[in-house]
Amino acid sequence: MVGIIAYGGYIPRLRLERRAVAEANAWYAPNLAARAKGSRALANWDEDSLTMAVAAARDCLGPGEDRRHVGAVFLASCTLPFAERLNAGIVCEALTLAPETAATDIGGTQRAGLSALAQGLARVRAEGGHALVLGADERRATAASPQELDFGDGAGALLLGDGDVLAECLGAATVTADFVDHFREAGRETDYAWEERWIRDEGIGQLVPRAVTAALARAGVAAAAVDHFIFPTVFRKADEQVAARCGVPAAAVTDALLDRIGDTGTGHVLLLLAHVLERAKPGAVIVAAQFGSGAEAVVFRVTEAITSFRPVRGVAGWLARGVAERNYTKFLSFKGQLALERGMRGEQDRKTALTTAYRHRAAILGLVGGRCRETGRVHFPPSRLTQGQGGARLDTQEPYKLAERQGTVLSWSAEYLSFHRSPPHTYGQVDFDGGGRILMEFTDVAKGDIEAGTRVEMAFRIKDIDDLRGYTRYFWKAVPVQPLQPLERHAAE
Repeated sequence: MVGIIAYGGYIPRLRLERRAVAEANAWYAPNLAARAKGSRALANWDEDSLTMAVAAARDCLGPGEDRRHVGAVFLASCTLPFAERLNAGIVCEALTLAPETAATDIGGTQRAGLSALAQGLARVRAEGGHALVLGADERRATAASPQELDFGDGAGALLLGDGDVLAECLGAATVTADFVDHFREAGRETDYAWEERWIRDEGIGQLVPRAVTAALARAGVAAAAVDHFIFPTVFRKADEQVAARCGVPAAAVTDALLDRIGDTGTGHVLLLLAHVLERAKPGAVIVAAQFGSGAEAVVFRVTEAITSFRPVRGVAGWLARGVAERNYTKFLSFKGQLALERGMRGEQDRKTALTTAYRHRAAILGLVGGRCRETGRVHFPPSRLTQGQGGARLDTQEPYKLAERQGTVLSWSAEYLSFHRSPPHTYGQVDFDGGGRILMEFTDVAKGDIEAGTRVEMAFRIKDIDDLRGYTRYFWKAVPVQPLQPLERHAAE
């Protein structure tokens, strides 16, 4: 039995109110007022598709340090930061996966989320083990365009395996067609979209039902037996129309969360699937479909094991964590679409020494320190030389993972003197549970969130962006610990 054995998601903390976007652009595009309802998820300046994929993976895998069971990673996205450098490889380093882990980037279409899922299922059937499927996007849209309101940022994660699964894969189908609803030439940042009625009637209305019907036929499941129908689309009621055309009950159509976080792109179908699994009952049939250069659909049946797993926070937990944002210029700046004055302190060269970055990649990307086996003291960065009582010791440090450990703020500063993309620049000393002290930057914080004694947890984020050479550097930052909410409350939201 092959299927899902764990799930998770991630939604950024900020939720941009659509009314703020419409009001800022009312002088130019008054028609946006009709779409100014609800909010969309907004990635912080130090978040992108990679960091969100890592966050979703950690939500799925949990805090356990032993992740040797993950044999493959499939990362789906149309907005990966590197066109040539294995982005999934960076994810593997951040998750401290074994060097033998296979890693693959998948993109080129909005249905890449389900394409990655199909690749993961095929991998498990062929070679066994566990495959981690991730989908994430951090898209940009032209200012004052409908897409600026429709899009959102986020990520979903599924861990696939064989045996005692939470949801068994019953069947899947794909329809490939060069139907161009939108496109983005290599090197451009924003999409060019075609006319909505054509996309809805000739694209979605014709291609998605074919994929869903074929998947149900292969699964041997009647359309009337579907309990949850997932089809993310920004076109209102298009999901209900597709369900009706396939014979799926209207009550099975799942809320796509568009009013709360927007359409998060390739990972949205995985995010919604994780959200459904949080409240699904044993025996329930789930159909997930995605549109893009054709369509793809997959059918799952939930098993009795569904009650045995809980993600760290879950999609419902991330939804509850949202903070309203109304600053439109902050949104444009975070998306790199508004160049703000940086001052002379912002002119420094941010070149990365790639040789040093490679040699210390475990410490930088995985936040792995060193623990002296003789004294028990934790050091970061790790070193061959350990200083302490009794003199110096050589080669006594063993790898010690810090990313899944919480810490306490010892001291902190917040200043506006140095250049920072979201001032004030807030940083301080953090003492880790179990040992280790690091000078860290704090992120996702507002005034008053950080004090001496504040409990923090770690988040994989962008450290610096080398605009001159087009290189993004990653590291870990500290985020105030948010209390976890019981899943029963999640299910009620």
